[in-house]
Amino acid sequence: MKAAVRYYSRSGNTAALARAIAEGAGVEAVSVDQPAAALEEKADVLFIGGALYAYGLDKRLKEYLASLPAGQAQRAVLFSTALLSRHALDILRQKLTEKGIPVEEETLYVRGKPSEADLKKAADFGKRFAG
Repeated sequence: MKAAVRYYSRSGNTAALARAIAEGAGVEAVSVDQPAAALEEKADVLFIGGALYAYGLDKRLKEYLASLPAGQAQRAVLFSTALLSRHALDILRQKLTEKGIPVEEETLYVRGKPSEADLKKAADFGKRFAG
């Protein structure tokens, strides 16, 4: 199964979670503001995450989602870190659903900075969905 992990992180919390998911999935996590974030091949599963900034997604993550061809991901799995709200997951789900990309019901959310236990859970999450 071909997996990809994409994220945007300002504080590093979502990046840490993305790297743990990627480790479990056996791939590299790539920030959406990097040229390597474009999906060159169709992904069976796209792990995608971000946090809530001023009640919305960061513009770089929004731009990435807008540029993502619907056919490049068979399904999406969402993750997020935020101090106050899980709302980023709702926004991600809506944007991907509008593109016709099916989104798994199960998500991964960590409030604030991920602990070692959170990172282990994230690696297991990545392994389970990418396996």
